[in-house]
Amino acid sequence: MRLDKYLKVSRIIKRRTVANDACDNDHVTVNGRPAKASYDVKEGDIIEIRFGSRSLKVKVVDVREHALKANASSMYEVIG
Repeated sequence: MRLDKYLKVSRIIKRRTVANDACDNDHVTVNGRPAKASYDVKEGDIIEIRFGSRSLKVKVVDVREHALKANASSMYEVIG
């Protein structure tokens, strides 16, 4: 699954266009490297997102095409 779609489906970022912009502006890294929106997300990847001065680091636990709001947070594990 594309990185921008994963961020939206897992509800880390609310809109796919916002996720796409974050990737384009180098606010998102995967496994320590800047990632494009088209990056193919796999289980075990470490995604780090910088929102201004805050930073969110998550580990991909599950990759699903669709997720209900209640189940979205089970797709990743916050590690920092």
